[in-house]
Amino acid sequence: MKREERRQAIMDLLVAARAVDLDDLAARFAVSKMTIHRDLDDLEQAGLLRKVRGGATIEAGTQFESDFRIRALQDGEAKIRMAHAARALIEPGMTVMVNDGSMAALLGASLTECAPLSVITNNAAVIERLKDAPRVTLIALGGIYSAKFNGFFGMVTESALAGLHADLAFISTPAVAGLRAFHMDDNAVRAKRAMMHAAERSVLLVNHARFGRSALHALADLTEFDAIITDAPPAPEDRAAIDRAGIALTIAKDPA
Repeated sequence: MKREERRQAIMDLLVAARAVDLDDLAARFAVSKMTIHRDLDDLEQAGLLRKVRGGATIEAGTQFESDFRIRALQDGEAKIRMAHAARALIEPGMTVMVNDGSMAALLGASLTECAPLSVITNNAAVIERLKDAPRVTLIALGGIYSAKFNGFFGMVTESALAGLHADLAFISTPAVAGLRAFHMDDNAVRAKRAMMHAAERSVLLVNHARFGRSALHALADLTEFDAIITDAPPAPEDRAAIDRAGIALTIAKDPA
């Protein structure tokens, strides 16, 4: 097996299992552990995985989130349920903001069902899906493109948002600890915060497995969101803290 084929196979294993073991990989591909080390080093340098003791993972860490292309392949059914619950908050004629992220990309791609609508987004996948959509006014935010997050960020993005206003902002996050949402990238945090400031209401989209995790940068207190949508009940202690704070939490159900 050629080097690139082996590295693609490693990524395929990570998408399926979320973590891989160094010894298992060496045995599977009949190469030395040093070769696997080099493979993992290069894949980590490309931002596709995070090396851990004895292997690698694509699970988010304090300063790591897996590449957009990897996240787009994960948790498909959960994202569909959350997108359905999010669309229930949208009325025709609204202006909505959609941030970066694979969950937000799936939501944004389905917004044609809510038309007529104005959509403001820095998410390249949403821009691509809606650029020719009928009865959708698309406002694409410019900025510095990030392949890792498949979106646009920076001062250009934030300046554009400062001059806009929306009815709803859909904000996704990779980590919620206690009653705060976190993110590992400061540019993403600033863009998300700018969207929240520019919208009448903000809705947090977060996979239930992301509760009980932290990241480098604080994004917002959960009380700053008008609603939180997740795909399944979080751990009892996390749910109890949210309930005590009086925060609306929606557990997305399968579409009827």
